[in-house]
Amino acid sequence: MAKVCTICGKGSLMFGKLNKLRGKYNPAPKVRKYPNLQWLTVPKDVRNKKFTKLAGQRIEACTKCIKTLSKPVRQKKQKESPKEEVKEPAKIGA
Repeated sequence: MAKVCTICGKGSLMFGKLNKLRGKYNPAPKVRKYPNLQWLTVPKDVRNKKFTKLAGQRIEACTKCIKTLSKPVRQKKQKESPKEEVKEPAKIGA
């Protein structure tokens, strides 16, 4: 099984540090970094659109997606019509 998040698709990355020290160049210290994946069961009463397809399943997800899953879904605010303000004309020389 690949080490990839089922929700966002986050996978492994290659990291490396190049030390250019006068004649001691060593390109070898490359390391593969993996995402922090955890097993979890997605609740069946999920409201977030990202998780509705996976409701009730046991999946391997990164911790960022798990944090998003635990957050409440925000309701969109309806825009109110702008209130018209009556401006008084400026008095000149009074």
